Amino acid sequence: MGVNMILDDRIFEKLKVVFCGTAVGNRSAKLGAYYAGRGNKFWDVIHWAGLTPRRMQPQQFKDLPEYGIGLTDLAKHCSGVDSQIGRDDFDVKAFRKKIERYKPRVVAFNGKAAAKIFFGRSVVEYGLQTKAIGETAIFVLPSTSGAARRYWNEAYWIELGKFLKRCR
Repeated sequence: MGVNMILDDRIFEKLKVVFCGTAVGNRSAKLGAYYAGRGNKFWDVIHWAGLTPRRMQPQQFKDLPEYGIGLTDLAKHCSGVDSQIGRDDFDVKAFRKKIERYKPRVVAFNGKAAAKIFFGRSVVEYGLQTKAIGETAIFVLPSTSGAARRYWNEAYWIELGKFLKRCR
């Protein structure tokens, strides 16, 4: 018997960008909506970066594919802050297969933690990466989590928005 996902992936063909976090936060899991935590800047910043025409609410996450945006996490069967998620909860292989199958233009890691897990490295830099997944470019962005405020810098999100506009 399979284990249910906390929140289903929102990945389809022909997406501009798929945002990937480590795992769904507890509040998002409770409310059944991505990036629903108090203080999370995700919905603001995707609007500021020009990816959506207006500021959307977390409950509208199912509408994001209309704007070429997909959502997923590396850990699909548990929720919590990064320190609560076990190493065995991350499924990098399944994530890579999804990206290879659906071929979005960009995968954007929402925070360095997810990128470090994906790359298997202890150090990653923000911005466009030199490695790709097939034809899919990879960006690493500052986490939108309220817990990551001291590392916040929207400039990389704006850079992603500009990159996607150039790729049309």
